[in-house]
Amino acid sequence: MTKKKVLVTGGAGFIGGNFVQYMVNKYPQYDIFNLDLLTYAGDLTKHREIENNENYFFIKADIAERGKILSVFEKEKFDYVVHFAAESHVDRSITDPGIFVKTNVMGTQVLLDAAKQINVKKFVHVSTDEVYGELDFGPKTFFTEETPLQPNSPYSASKASSDLMVRAYHETFGLPINITRCSNNYGPFHFPEKLIPLTISRVLNDEKVPVYGDGKNIRDWLHVRDHCAAIDLVLHEGVNGEVYNVGGHNERTNLEVVKTIINTLGKSEDLIEFVTDRLGHDKRYAIDPTKLEKLGWEPTYTFETGIAQTIEWYLNNKWWWEQIISGEYQNYFKKQYSLN
Repeated sequence: MTKKKVLVTGGAGFIGGNFVQYMVNKYPQYDIFNLDLLTYAGDLTKHREIENNENYFFIKADIAERGKILSVFEKEKFDYVVHFAAESHVDRSITDPGIFVKTNVMGTQVLLDAAKQINVKKFVHVSTDEVYGELDFGPKTFFTEETPLQPNSPYSASKASSDLMVRAYHETFGLPINITRCSNNYGPFHFPEKLIPLTISRVLNDEKVPVYGDGKNIRDWLHVRDHCAAIDLVLHEGVNGEVYNVGGHNERTNLEVVKTIINTLGKSEDLIEFVTDRLGHDKRYAIDPTKLEKLGWEPTYTFETGIAQTIEWYLNNKWWWEQIISGEYQNYFKKQYSLN
């Protein structure tokens, strides 16, 4: 019996990397292909425990490089595509929007052409709740799959554009697709420029932790392993053409998240330093995942258990993140936050 082939784009990144490990371990009967360009946020050291598995393969490629992508698809004849590859940091999108359009919009369109060419059985496009814009602070307002797309940053605009392109390939060409839109992820191998790992790494080094504005912006936190299980379910059981929101029901202000980490590590809240707010900083995101729950998914991590395990992971895996926050990343950090 021929093995099914699953292509995971962006599998050297945070969420994609966790998904690759999840799939390699859960489905030995599948061949899992990790396609990644290995930009600043991607690395393969996270896969050292699976890199010798017989069902794991790595392909270095830029999703926007049409010739390369079309030839890879033609050679391997993938059954499924799960598309994570994206520029994803809002701050960087404000500095350089063009790369976000190139990768997130044009790269997605190249993948869609390739998927259409070989008639893949399912194309799952992993998106973000940020495409919906922002919510007010009302406790009963949530994003649903019917919420209009109103992106407010170059990053979220590029993701919304790619979402619409995926939808169009389904409507026009009949490509079997699903789109997932998740809330903020956290967990192992989270790149240190994002709020939770940034806070952990800086608190451990007794360095100031930058918090935008007054720290009252609210996010719904989803453990990355819960997210992986959700995507697995959508890949196998999602209704063709449908969008599924993935949320953790764990709303916290940014300041609450930072204080939780500081207190867990037994440090002083004096490490907090408020900095000039991000341009176009959305006030609140919160997801209603009822549609996905009806499909059979529910989160297994509370924020309390998830953040405790995440902090423990960073304590036990300094080998991974300490190499990342040295060198060029320090230059970016200083330019971005201008800490005293």
